[in-house]
Amino acid sequence: MKVLQILPQLESGGVETGTVDLAAELVRRGHQAVVISAGGRLVEKLIAAGAGHITLPVHKKSLIHMAWCAFRVAKIISAEHVDIVHARSRVPAWISFLATRWSRAFFITTCHGYYSNHFFSSVMGWADRVIVISNIIGAHMVNDFKVAKEKIRLVYRGVDLQRFVFRGPLPQHKKEQVVGIIGRITPLKGHVHFLKALPNVFNEFPRCRAVIIGDAPPQRRNYRQELVDMVARLNMKHRVQFCGTCDNIPASLRGLDVVVMATTTEEAFGRVIIEAGAVGIPVVATAVGGIVEIIEDGREGLLVEPADPNALSQAIIRMLRERETAQRCVDNLRKKVEKTFTLQSLVEKTITVYEEGLRSRRILVIKLGALGDVVLISAALRALRKKFPDAVIDVLVREEYKDILQKCPDINNLVLLKQRSKTGVIETLLRLRRENYRMSVDFQNNAFSHALAWAAGVPERFGYRNKKLGFLLNRGIADTRDRCDPVTHQFRILGRLGIESTDRRLDLWIRDQDRENARALLAEHWHAKEQVLIGINAFASSRWKTKAWTPQGYAAVADALAQKLNARIVFTGTAQDAGAIDAIIVRSRCKPINAAGKTTVMELAALIRCCRVFISVDSAALHIAAAVRTPCVALFGPTDPLRHMPPAEHCVVLNKKISCAPCYRRECSQPKCMTQITADEVVDAVFRIMPKKGNEPVYENITDNHAS
Repeated sequence: MKVLQILPQLESGGVETGTVDLAAELVRRGHQAVVISAGGRLVEKLIAAGAGHITLPVHKKSLIHMAWCAFRVAKIISAEHVDIVHARSRVPAWISFLATRWSRAFFITTCHGYYSNHFFSSVMGWADRVIVISNIIGAHMVNDFKVAKEKIRLVYRGVDLQRFVFRGPLPQHKKEQVVGIIGRITPLKGHVHFLKALPNVFNEFPRCRAVIIGDAPPQRRNYRQELVDMVARLNMKHRVQFCGTCDNIPASLRGLDVVVMATTTEEAFGRVIIEAGAVGIPVVATAVGGIVEIIEDGREGLLVEPADPNALSQAIIRMLRERETAQRCVDNLRKKVEKTFTLQSLVEKTITVYEEGLRSRRILVIKLGALGDVVLISAALRALRKKFPDAVIDVLVREEYKDILQKCPDINNLVLLKQRSKTGVIETLLRLRRENYRMSVDFQNNAFSHALAWAAGVPERFGYRNKKLGFLLNRGIADTRDRCDPVTHQFRILGRLGIESTDRRLDLWIRDQDRENARALLAEHWHAKEQVLIGINAFASSRWKTKAWTPQGYAAVADALAQKLNARIVFTGTAQDAGAIDAIIVRSRCKPINAAGKTTVMELAALIRCCRVFISVDSAALHIAAAVRTPCVALFGPTDPLRHMPPAEHCVVLNKKISCAPCYRRECSQPKCMTQITADEVVDAVFRIMPKKGNEPVYENITDNHAS
C-alpha cells in the first residue's frame, strides 16, 4: 500500500521523529511511504530511509493556503495512487479532509495533543479512523468532540530499541551527576519549574549540573531568552547548559542520571519517558495526562504534581540518592517499554489500522421514504453487506420510518432526517460530512438526495441520473424506465458495484413486543388463535384514490371468506382510513375488525404476519406482506404491477388489461381498472393461494392478468 503522512514541518520533536520512524519501517516492510511537510532538518533522514518527501506550506493557517494545499494534495493522491492519507495535526487535517473529499483515499488522523474545544480542532475527529496516543486523549476526543468510540484506535508511541540500547545497571558513587529535561522550549513543558527546582538539587549535590536539550520554535524565542535570564538571576549559569536541538537523543540520554518531564498541562503521552526507559535512565515526571499511563509512581518512576518546584526537587534528589529505588524504576520501565511501547508495536498497530481501512468502507444508503419504499430496500441492504462485510453501512431515512430498519442486521447506523426545514437539513448535512462516507447509494433518486450526497462530500455517488441534478452522481447510470419490479430496479444501481440480484427477498425484523401487541389487539376483538385470519388493506395513500377498490366488493369478499372458511376478517390502514373502513363494515354481516390507525408500523407487520392470506391494493401494506412472507392477493389498477409489485414468494396479482391502464392518474371518474375486478375473482384467488391448515403448504408464484 502507499501511505501519505502530512504534518506541518520536519524539524524536531516526538511527532516528527515518529513520522520518520513509521515511514522508514513501512519502507522496510515493502510498502511505499511519502511525507508532505513544509520541510526541516529531518527530511534528509526521511529520504535516506527510502521514503519520499513533498514540500508544501501545510503549516500555514491561512484559508487561501489551506485551500490551495488541499487542491494540490488531492492531485498528488490521484497521481500517486495513494491508499492512506494520515494527518498528524490540525492544519494538515483540514487539508487532508478536503483533499480526500475529492479522492478515494482512506483518511486517518492521529491526535498527538490535548486540543482546545473549538471548531478548528474538531476536524481531528472527522477522519475514517482516529488514532489516539493515550487513553486520556481518546476520552478527550469522545467527550469533548463527540467522536464515535468505534472510530477510535489506541496506538501508543513507540521507540526503536535498536537505537535506544539499554545501558545496563546504574553506575554507583558518581562524582558528578547530570539532570536533564528534553523537549521543545515552550511554557507548557514546565522549564520554569524545572529551573526553580534546581537550587535545592544543587545544594544536596554540589557537583550536579543540568542540561536543557531542545530549542524554542521561532515564535517562542523570547520565552527561551526569559529562561536564560532566569538562570542568570539564580546564579546557575555555570551549572545549567542550553544544548539546543539534538540529533542523537540516545547518546544524550546515556549521559544523564535523571530525566525530568515537568509538563504543566494535560500531556498527551510523553515520548521522552519511553526513550529514557529504553536506555535505562531514571525518570521524574508530573502526574498529568498520558504520563500516568506510562509511569506508576514508585514503580517505573517518580510522579509529582505539576507546577510544584519543591516537590520536583525532592523527587530528583530522591532518585539521585536512593540508587536502589532508581534501579528498580529503571528495570520496571524498561520491561514496560519492551512490552508496550516499541516501534515495532506502533508500526504493527498502525498498519492494522491502515489495513482495516482498506478492507472497510463507510457507505451511505439514501432512502428517505415513503414507507413501502423503505421496506423495499431490505434486499439491497443484504446484498451490500454480503459484498462489503467489513463496511460501515448507514442508512439516511426520515425519522417517521426509522422503525422499519431499527433491527436490520445488515446496517450499522440510521441517520435520521428529522425535518425538511433548513435547520434540519443543515444538521443532517453536517453529520454526514463528519462521517466521511466513501460511497453513497441513492435509492431515493431525486434532486434533493443527489444534492445531499454531493454536499456531504461523498467521493463516489451511485444512483439513477434523473433530469434534475442527476449530473451530481459521478457514478450514476441512466434510468431507461423499462418495466421491471422495484427491487430489480434497485439492483441495476448495485450492478455498478459488481453486485448481482441473486437474492431479491424482502425482510422485516419484528420485535417480540410488536408480536405481543398485535396478538393483544386481536384478542380484544375476540379472535381465537386457531381461527383463520384474513387481512384486507382497502386503501393506499390518500393521494391515490384511484387505487382503492369498491366498498361493496370489500364487504362481499369479507362475508364470503368468513362464511366459507369460518374466518375472521381484519381491515388495516391509517387513522385517516378508519371512517371509510367503518363504512365497509356497515355493509358486511361478519363484523370484521377495524385495526386502522391502531398499530405502529412494526405492529402492523406483526398483524399481517398473523394472517393466513392478505388482500391489498398497491400500497405499503402490500410491501410489508411480501416482506413477512404472508401469501397475498394484490389488486392493481392505475399502476403497473410489473413495475410496482414487490417480490413475493406466494402471490396472485389481479389486474385488468384495459386500454387506458396503467394511467397513473390519482383522480378518475370511472376507474374501470379497479371496478371490473369482481368479488368472486378475489375469493377464488384467496383459495388458490391459502396454505392448508395442518399441512405444509405448497405454493405457486402466480400472477394473473384478467382481460376485460
